[in-house]
Amino acid sequence: MNTLQNDVYLRALMREPTERTPIWMMRQAGRYLPEYRELRQQAGDFMTLCKNPELACEVTLQPLRRFPLDAAILFSDILTIPDAMGLGLYFETGEGPKFERPVRDLAAINKLSVPDPEQELGYVMNAVRTIRRELKGEVPLIGFSGSPWTLATYMVEGGSTKNFSEVKKLMFAEPQAMHQLLDKLAQSVTSYLNAQIAAGAQAVMVFDTWGGVLSPRDYREFSLRYMQQIVDGLTRENDGRRVPVTLFTKNAGNALSEMAETGADALGVDWTTDLAEARTLVQDKVALQGNMDPSVLYASPARIEEEVAAILASYGKGNGHVFNLGHGIHPQVNPEHAKAFIEAVHKLSPAYHR
Repeated sequence: MNTLQNDVYLRALMREPTERTPIWMMRQAGRYLPEYRELRQQAGDFMTLCKNPELACEVTLQPLRRFPLDAAILFSDILTIPDAMGLGLYFETGEGPKFERPVRDLAAINKLSVPDPEQELGYVMNAVRTIRRELKGEVPLIGFSGSPWTLATYMVEGGSTKNFSEVKKLMFAEPQAMHQLLDKLAQSVTSYLNAQIAAGAQAVMVFDTWGGVLSPRDYREFSLRYMQQIVDGLTRENDGRRVPVTLFTKNAGNALSEMAETGADALGVDWTTDLAEARTLVQDKVALQGNMDPSVLYASPARIEEEVAAILASYGKGNGHVFNLGHGIHPQVNPEHAKAFIEAVHKLSPAYHR
């Protein structure tokens, strides 16, 4: 594998000294870029893009051609695992993902098998290998997965949801069935991420989009417990280098101190928690990633720079901060504003690392 020319992101995740704060953006490869929209139109649909390693590679590299980002993130979807389990994933225009066969009882859960990452999900591993080759060691590649709770939410609901009634019904009425589903998903995510690492991902991230809809007690039992299982089962070294793992639960600022005990290297923080508060909660046990509200990118470049300055000041001096948005970049954002955001981090962050 190529020697890494820019490892500032990996060093920050390990809380090692860096000359500036590294930056990448959640959903940096995607709909806000005109070149992405053009490629997606050519491909015909979203999953065709995901399942074609050359196209997935092209989409992953598009933002790096525009912006001086410190990491590439694999272009894929969090629902690849449930898709590989045979639930019939499809996308309705304007409505997001849906499953033809939702999983709502123990019989359906028992039928699910843990996908073989090099077989049913081989297209993802081929994409990882292709991207690593094409990156030529420029920046590290991040692999990722959805968390067991988040995947279960989509699988039980049959798609997106606003009230989480089906998944919470299963959780409260049949907790054992729910645990069985989550355990199967934790095994699947662990083998999926380990296969991504073996294929060349240099860091991995677990996205727990829906953990924040649970009470603190239920979050521990039905979400964090299974992310802990994944962290315990991950390959943490490859290519002679540590492979850092980041956990991100949206709307779970109250759980950061417990998340810091999992053995993860870093935690994602959304904009509803101040970074100074987050840093106190985790007591420098882990690096922190975040946490600008993606909607700030609708503002003027001057206002974006003000927000970057405030977030850097909130984290304060020292290592262990990866600058990012608190969630994915919105599709309507002007790419020039994303550029202003990245430039502001480059300009203002070195002062915090002297």
